[in-house]
Amino acid sequence: MGRRRKRVPSGDGVLPSPRKEEKAPAPPRKEKKKKTDIGKVFINISIGLCIFSLIWFFYALYMRSSLARRVMTLHPSPRVLDANSSSPAVSPERYWGSYRPQVYFGMKTRSPRSVVTGLMWMRQFTDMDGNLRHTCEQGDHLQGYGWVMHDGVSFGVQEIHDRDFTLTTEFVKRMGGDHGGDWTWRITAKQHSIASSAPVISLMFYAATDIQGSLQAHVEEKNRLSSVTGTSEELGNFKITFGKPTAGEGAGGKYARYNFLQTRSPGLDKLTDIVKNSLNHKFVFSPPKGEKRSYFAVDSYKVTNHQNQQKDPKMESDFVVHQVTVQTPFQIEVLFESGSFRERPNQLVGSVLTDELEKRKMAFDEKFEGTFGLQAKGFTSSQIEFAKAALSNMLGGLGYFFGQSVVQSVYNEHPVLYPEGPLFTAVPSRSFFPRGFLWDEGFHQLLLNKWDSQLTQGVIAHWLDLINVEGWIPREQILDDEARSKVPSEFIVQHNENANPPTLFLALQELLEKLDAQPESLSSQTMLPFLRRLYPRLQIWFEWFNTTQAGPIANSYRWRGRDKDTNLFLNPKTLTSGLDDYPRASHPSADERHVDLYCWMTLASGIMANVARILGEPHQVYENTHRTLNNNDLLNELHWSENLHTFSDYGNHTQAVSLQQEKVFVPPGQPRHQFPVSRLVRSVRRAPKLQYVNALGYVSLFPFLLHILTPDSAKMEHILRDIRDPERLWTPYGLRSLSRADPLYMKRNTEHDAPYWRGPIWININYLAVRALHHYGSIEGPYKEKAATLYQELRTNLINNVYKQYLDTGYIWEQYSDSTGRGQGSHPFTGWSALTVLIMAEEY
Repeated sequence: MGRRRKRVPSGDGVLPSPRKEEKAPAPPRKEKKKKTDIGKVFINISIGLCIFSLIWFFYALYMRSSLARRVMTLHPSPRVLDANSSSPAVSPERYWGSYRPQVYFGMKTRSPRSVVTGLMWMRQFTDMDGNLRHTCEQGDHLQGYGWVMHDGVSFGVQEIHDRDFTLTTEFVKRMGGDHGGDWTWRITAKQHSIASSAPVISLMFYAATDIQGSLQAHVEEKNRLSSVTGTSEELGNFKITFGKPTAGEGAGGKYARYNFLQTRSPGLDKLTDIVKNSLNHKFVFSPPKGEKRSYFAVDSYKVTNHQNQQKDPKMESDFVVHQVTVQTPFQIEVLFESGSFRERPNQLVGSVLTDELEKRKMAFDEKFEGTFGLQAKGFTSSQIEFAKAALSNMLGGLGYFFGQSVVQSVYNEHPVLYPEGPLFTAVPSRSFFPRGFLWDEGFHQLLLNKWDSQLTQGVIAHWLDLINVEGWIPREQILDDEARSKVPSEFIVQHNENANPPTLFLALQELLEKLDAQPESLSSQTMLPFLRRLYPRLQIWFEWFNTTQAGPIANSYRWRGRDKDTNLFLNPKTLTSGLDDYPRASHPSADERHVDLYCWMTLASGIMANVARILGEPHQVYENTHRTLNNNDLLNELHWSENLHTFSDYGNHTQAVSLQQEKVFVPPGQPRHQFPVSRLVRSVRRAPKLQYVNALGYVSLFPFLLHILTPDSAKMEHILRDIRDPERLWTPYGLRSLSRADPLYMKRNTEHDAPYWRGPIWININYLAVRALHHYGSIEGPYKEKAATLYQELRTNLINNVYKQYLDTGYIWEQYSDSTGRGQGSHPFTGWSALTVLIMAEEY
């Protein structure tokens, strides 16, 4: 009851007691507490957001740093080649070689810091100043140079035709010891019949270390360097002996003057400069029956300019030069002897060297005929000599490089260095492109695989061992200072979104066909372990292409890396496609579809399925991809232009473009030279739209070139018609790269860029065309007879023209004029232009 009365207030209106009045403000106190709690919540939330933001910031930094590192992180799978695969213990017969394609004559080992040897020369008593020859230069204007015989392993013979004399450089290797054995050079000089007098020539033989190792000069008769002894980590102890000049084998000695230079070099790219800076005109050439004349020679007492500027002596290397000045004709031998070769039967000089050379030449001739059968096909001896030179120049153009590419991704603010690594590869041109190019190399190996399939396995392995964790391979390998000295700065940095045609799949296709045809051969027995090690890298490479180069719609593909500056280019280049200035969509965009890349991916998916099947790996995904891409209905849907009756790219395009002189406004009374120079800039007369790119040329042929078209495809009729039409692709010298009827045919791309893939004849694509005609002319289909006829005509035209230009000019060329057939571009170009040998041999 009492509790009940306390809880129920009285109804007489009596005011609450003072104690109750004091309790009245309680509700506001509760509101204040709530406000305090909300404030704390806001503070806590703010702190949490700050912490979260910091975590996210550092995570983003970490991720960006991680993504930035990916471009320079090699793939984690075991390397295809063991670290010592090129060592003399594992591969002694390939340890020493002419692996310096950028110089006229030189040798080195397949090791990271090799001792290098080489030859420089100059003609004395001539009006021409600065005629020192060393690195292969088109500006030297030699009448011709190149290997006429080279087996890729043990010997080589090269002819160098200077203005009024010819140098023949020969070398032979002999196995023995633990460091790749001995070798000998023989240099023979003969004057040309048209020379008014016998030239006096200075030959400069040299040896140089590359940071590690040492050389010691041994001098006799005051200035004659008789020998050089040395030691290095890779070679142990060795000796190089310089013979005296003679009039020929067995003949007596000749009057000669000798000079030498022993100094230090800051790098192999500086050797020419050091020799030039050391030349002195104070020495006298005074033969017994001739006048005394001053000649240029290296001065062993002169301090070269670089020595005063060198900052890090530890990075310098020994450099020794032996100069002999003598009148033609003469012959000189240089002997290298390995200190670990203890039981050599005799020295590899004189008649011993001559006998060895003859044996190697006979073996080369026998192997060449057994491989290519040109004599059996009725070719003349002169044509066969040409074919031998083409093959030998590719073999003699093999180089061993070691160093780091300069690369960059979108996550790198500045270019970074790729991991150090080796590359054993052929080069396109010793003078202009003396380094590795990814898409060229697949074509090179089509020829080299016929000669030596184990060599091809080694080269492919070197390239795939360069792949990074993303599946990207830098398309141009510029690995050291020597290589970088030949490349314009804007082309040195390699970007990881940029591809290059995966032509190594063409070489793999050849290896797989050989494995299938000759399973018991020695090369086939090494194939399965090779494929097993290669496979993880092929997988990531294919996946990189399939994702980074994907097109705007399913099963389409687009080259990345097109030139973005549409103001200066008539048609922005697509260097990544390998076809540079070949016309693509006039306005680059993400809507493009490129038919050549589609075809490369069709080929690659088929090879991947085949390799996976051979290795017992899951292959269904690759087979499904290949089945989809190989479907001609899909190909037609994506790339066949019904209006143009050809396969085409698709993109944002207009034909109404031209280069016009830029108008520069100069206010009246102002001097013109204070304003920018007028340039050629692109004028667009009609807005672009999404459509097929109406360019007929090499790109249009890719479904045919890579055998994707079925033999009964109605599209074959249009392709064969375009091939044979002189107003489009046909010439008496080969297929031109762009139709004569195309608006961009032989048009400059900028005021500085002459047409490159806009008309000239290229042998690599013509090889694919001949191969495709042979393929479709050999299988049943409605176009079999027509393809077979075109095959014979095109094959004959190509062989005749490349051979004729070689006779006329002394060179095999980068490309050939579609109007005259004349060789043009860089030379010698015995990269893919040497595929002429396979066309002659009908080896496809």
